Amino acid sequence: MTLLQTSRTPTAARQNGASLAEQAYEFVKREIITMRLRPSEVLNEAELMALTGIGRTPVHQALHRLVHEGMLTIMPRKGIMVRPVSLDDVLAIIDVRLINEGHCVELAARHAQAHDYEVMEALLERSKVCVAAHDVEGMMEIDREFHLAISAASRNPVLADILRGLHERSLRFWFISLSEPHHLEDVHEEHLELFRLLRERDAEGARQSVQRHIEAFRATLFNRI
Repeated sequence: MTLLQTSRTPTAARQNGASLAEQAYEFVKREIITMRLRPSEVLNEAELMALTGIGRTPVHQALHRLVHEGMLTIMPRKGIMVRPVSLDDVLAIIDVRLINEGHCVELAARHAQAHDYEVMEALLERSKVCVAAHDVEGMMEIDREFHLAISAASRNPVLADILRGLHERSLRFWFISLSEPHHLEDVHEEHLELFRLLRERDAEGARQSVQRHIEAFRATLFNRI
């Protein structure tokens, strides 16, 4: 099935204020993350231009940005291909997350302020709606925002920047794991536990909680990939 045979709507390409290249980037990235562009699928720039209504140069720039970020790969004489899902890649990311996020939540437990808790609580309310609707894509976004909120609460911008990059590289794997039956509910409950421990300023408890959360993610992926 080609891109033009699908019924997808390039909503990301309609964001106000974003450059055309940024719009094309966000749209193609979302299609990759949500597996609407399948692993190993070869992309056609002309079809992407027709689908998004964006010209060749911005689309070309967007694709090469995604190549640089490791979501696409250039195949000699074939074109640009969606990078296959690699268990080795995600296991390497998880190893780094276990160390860095464990430290991050310890810092957040010590340094979080009232505003940080309000942001997290609002995300948890939104996640209940996603769980009820079985909205995998929405829950994936909330999962990322929740972890970013904890990173911000750590008051360590260097660590937050490292984790932001790891989370971006994890999104396709998050989408895969959240598609597992009942995993949305599990993630919501894990977030609730982590939030409670952060509010109690239990740094060690929070570290153990986020490590269990990441380990559960790893276990779910083993069942899906």
